[in-house]
Amino acid sequence: MAEAEDILMDAEDDAKCVAYIKNYLPQDLKEKFTDDELYYFLDVLYDYYATSGIFDAEPDADGYVDIDLDEVVDFIIKKAKKEDMGTYEHDDILFVVQGEMEYSEQECE
Repeated sequence: MAEAEDILMDAEDDAKCVAYIKNYLPQDLKEKFTDDELYYFLDVLYDYYATSGIFDAEPDADGYVDIDLDEVVDFIIKKAKKEDMGTYEHDDILFVVQGEMEYSEQECE
Protein backbone atom coordinates (compact mmCIF):
# COMPACT_ATOMS: atom_id res chain seq x y z
CA MET A 1 0.00 0.00 0.00
CA ALA A 2 2.81 2.43 0.85
CA GLU A 3 4.37 1.91 -2.57
CA ALA A 4 1.13 2.91 -4.31
CA GLU A 5 0.93 6.01 -2.13
CA ASP A 6 4.52 6.93 -3.03
CA ILE A 7 3.75 6.58 -6.73
CA LEU A 8 0.67 8.75 -6.34
CA MET A 9 2.63 11.40 -4.44
CA ASP A 10 5.38 11.37 -7.10
CA ALA A 11 2.77 11.79 -9.84
CA GLU A 12 1.17 14.69 -7.96
CA ASP A 13 4.54 16.36 -7.47
CA ASP A 14 5.42 15.90 -11.16
CA ALA A 15 2.09 17.48 -12.14
CA LYS A 16 2.77 20.45 -9.85
CA CYS A 17 6.29 20.77 -11.27
CA VAL A 18 5.03 20.69 -14.88
CA ALA A 19 2.46 23.37 -14.04
CA TYR A 20 5.17 25.48 -12.41
CA ILE A 21 7.47 25.09 -15.43
CA LYS A 22 4.65 26.07 -17.80
CA ASN A 23 4.16 29.29 -15.82
CA TYR A 24 7.93 29.86 -15.68
CA LEU A 25 8.48 29.57 -19.43
CA PRO A 26 8.41 32.65 -21.68
CA GLN A 27 5.18 32.97 -23.65
CA ASP A 28 6.62 31.62 -26.93
CA LEU A 29 7.83 28.44 -25.20
CA LYS A 30 4.58 27.85 -23.31
CA GLU A 31 2.96 27.00 -26.63
CA LYS A 32 5.99 25.17 -28.01
CA PHE A 33 6.08 22.28 -25.52
CA THR A 34 3.29 19.83 -24.80
CA ASP A 35 2.66 18.50 -21.31
CA ASP A 36 3.97 15.11 -22.49
CA GLU A 37 7.24 16.73 -23.55
CA LEU A 38 7.58 18.49 -20.21
CA TYR A 39 6.97 15.22 -18.35
CA TYR A 40 9.56 13.57 -20.60
CA PHE A 41 12.10 16.32 -19.86
CA LEU A 42 11.48 15.85 -16.13
CA ASP A 43 12.06 12.11 -16.42
CA VAL A 44 15.32 12.65 -18.28
CA LEU A 45 16.36 15.34 -15.82
CA TYR A 46 15.74 12.97 -12.90
CA ASP A 47 17.69 10.31 -14.80
CA TYR A 48 20.58 12.77 -15.09
CA TYR A 49 20.48 13.48 -11.37
CA ALA A 50 20.45 9.75 -10.57
CA THR A 51 23.33 8.81 -12.89
CA SER A 52 25.59 11.87 -12.72
CA GLY A 53 26.77 11.41 -9.14
CA ILE A 54 25.27 14.76 -8.18
CA PHE A 55 23.64 13.24 -5.12
CA ASP A 56 27.10 12.22 -3.91
CA ALA A 57 28.61 15.69 -4.42
CA GLU A 58 29.72 17.65 -1.38
CA PRO A 59 27.61 20.81 -0.82
CA ASP A 60 29.31 24.17 -0.42
CA ALA A 61 29.29 26.22 2.80
CA ASP A 62 25.74 27.38 2.06
CA GLY A 63 24.52 23.83 1.50
CA TYR A 64 24.30 24.03 -2.30
CA VAL A 65 25.72 21.67 -4.89
CA ASP A 66 27.09 23.22 -8.08
CA ILE A 67 25.22 21.91 -11.12
CA ASP A 68 26.50 22.57 -14.63
CA LEU A 69 23.29 23.60 -16.38
CA ASP A 70 24.85 23.30 -19.84
CA GLU A 71 25.78 19.71 -19.07
CA VAL A 72 22.24 18.95 -17.93
CA VAL A 73 20.73 20.57 -21.03
CA ASP A 74 23.12 18.70 -23.33
CA PHE A 75 22.19 15.43 -21.62
CA ILE A 76 18.48 16.06 -22.19
CA ILE A 77 18.96 17.12 -25.82
CA LYS A 78 21.12 14.07 -26.64
CA LYS A 79 18.74 11.63 -24.97
CA ALA A 80 15.68 13.18 -26.63
CA LYS A 81 17.33 12.89 -30.03
CA LYS A 82 18.49 9.32 -29.35
CA GLU A 83 14.99 8.30 -28.22
CA ASP A 84 13.35 10.01 -31.24
CA MET A 85 11.51 12.54 -29.08
CA GLY A 86 12.68 15.38 -31.28
CA THR A 87 15.40 17.95 -31.74
CA TYR A 88 15.42 20.78 -29.25
CA GLU A 89 17.25 24.08 -28.92
CA HIS A 90 19.69 24.52 -26.04
CA ASP A 91 18.18 27.79 -24.79
CA ASP A 92 14.65 26.34 -24.84
CA ILE A 93 15.60 23.33 -22.72
CA LEU A 94 17.63 25.59 -20.43
CA PHE A 95 14.38 27.36 -19.47
CA VAL A 96 12.80 24.01 -18.63
CA VAL A 97 15.77 23.00 -16.45
CA GLN A 98 15.80 26.37 -14.71
CA GLY A 99 12.05 26.09 -14.10
CA GLU A 100 12.47 22.68 -12.50
CA MET A 101 15.26 23.99 -10.29
CA GLU A 102 13.18 26.99 -9.23
CA TYR A 103 10.29 24.65 -8.41
CA SER A 104 12.53 22.33 -6.40
CA GLU A 105 14.09 25.23 -4.52
CA GLN A 106 10.63 26.61 -3.69
CA GLU A 107 9.49 23.20 -2.43
CA CYS A 108 12.50 22.96 -0.10
CA GLU A 109 11.84 26.30 1.59
